[in-house]
Amino acid sequence: MEKYLPEHFEVDINPDEPLFIISVVSEMIGVPIWTLRKLDDMGVVAPKRLGKKTRCYTKAQIQQLNYIHYLMDEKGVNISGIKVILEINSPNIPKDKE
Repeated sequence: MEKYLPEHFEVDINPDEPLFIISVVSEMIGVPIWTLRKLDDMGVVAPKRLGKKTRCYTKAQIQQLNYIHYLMDEKGVNISGIKVILEINSPNIPKDKE
C-alpha cells in the first residue's frame, strides 16, 4: 500500500480567487490592518467584499501587497506615491479621473 505523502495533497490555488481575510493578510505580510484598509480606501488594492464588511484578498493581491510593503519600508514611499508607481507599471489599474 502506497503511503500518502504531503506532495500528494498539494493544492493549486487560483491566484485570482479571493481566499484570504484581512487579518491573515496583515499577519502574512507584516502590514497593519489599518494600512490595508487605507490601501483599499485609496483604490490601491481592492479586495473582494464578502457581505458588507469582510475583505478577502487573492494570492495575486498578496504578492502585490508584498511589493507595496517593500516600497513603504525599504524605499520610504507613501501610499499616494505607491499608487502612482503601480499605475505606471500596471496599465490595468484604473487611473484617477481628473
